[in-house]
Amino acid sequence: MVTEQRRQEALSALGILDTAPEDRFDRVTRLAQRMFGVPMVSITLIDGDRQWRKSHRGLTTEAPRESAFCDVTMRQDSALVIADARSDERFQDNPFVVGDPHLRFYAGEPLHAAGGEAVGTLCVLDTEPHEFSDEEAVMLRDLADWVQAELVRDDDAGGVTLVQTALLPRRKPAATGFEVAAACESGARVSGDFYDWYDVDGGFCVTVGDVVGGGMPAAVVATTVRAALRSATPYAGIERAIAEVSRTLEEDLGRLSLLATVLHARVSSVGDVEYLDAGHGLAFIVREAGGLERLEGGLPLGKSAERVSRTAQLAPGDALLCLSDGAFDALGGEHGLRRSEAIVRGSATPAGAVSRIVGAACAEHPLSEALAIVVRRG
Repeated sequence: MVTEQRRQEALSALGILDTAPEDRFDRVTRLAQRMFGVPMVSITLIDGDRQWRKSHRGLTTEAPRESAFCDVTMRQDSALVIADARSDERFQDNPFVVGDPHLRFYAGEPLHAAGGEAVGTLCVLDTEPHEFSDEEAVMLRDLADWVQAELVRDDDAGGVTLVQTALLPRRKPAATGFEVAAACESGARVSGDFYDWYDVDGGFCVTVGDVVGGGMPAAVVATTVRAALRSATPYAGIERAIAEVSRTLEEDLGRLSLLATVLHARVSSVGDVEYLDAGHGLAFIVREAGGLERLEGGLPLGKSAERVSRTAQLAPGDALLCLSDGAFDALGGEHGLRRSEAIVRGSATPAGAVSRIVGAACAEHPLSEALAIVVRRG
């Protein structure tokens, strides 16, 4: 399967499989064991048909992948918490529950390669049931962020990967009532493509941007756009945030001969979508009842213009689909939109949809970047 192949390639590219223990990872597992008061902790990478543990406490270095809790966490690409496996119908007959090590409690957070591919987990486990508070969930996410930073640190050619990774959010928004997923393939060189998402009062924000021109200057400008929108939107709103970013970048974009586009949207808990499209033009609503609606766009950033936010509505079952130029072009441009729509409709989850879209785009143009986001209202 293409998705598994790409995930495996991303894992192999980290160059960490079957390497010796390292204190930078062992510090995390030691700290987690103390923080959560559990006998078992693991930084687990899913490699082929095995679980391989870069650092662990109370476990073996390898175990089968089949029936592994960590495999479930990685596949769903979100936190998995099992308070008592014997009373959970999904896991009560699991071989790791009825047999050695007789697990009862499990909490895991997914770990990702630089391109966003889920490659493993940070997990804490016990042979006794546990309650797991919201505060503990946040602590586990923070530790997973630490591990993830260490995983990609060595996958750094002249700072390129670190910059690209900085353009991607480390965790999903809560997005209650919605399913959100993204997939990103960086291509053969540094690009200015980025996406972002984060919680705000009453909902969450989604941003997709592209600084056209390539190279490190484009990636640095993209980082600036992402950070400015994230910091300004909660208090200034979408229109003012975009206006401020555009004014700030006008001189720099002209001097560097770059063009910056962005779609910035705020999704409410009841499906209202306030958005401003500054030259991106590749955001659509896939209606469950049928049809594909394109969100209206305007001038790119750095151009003097009055930009007005617009609104759309996501009804239950509808999906917001955002593509990058690379994914759009690789799938056939305007003529390929129905292909993307069909993928979104035919996928059980947004995670499956974005993986199939990016996989198809990379199959058409292997060296090109490709990015896709799907937000589906449940």
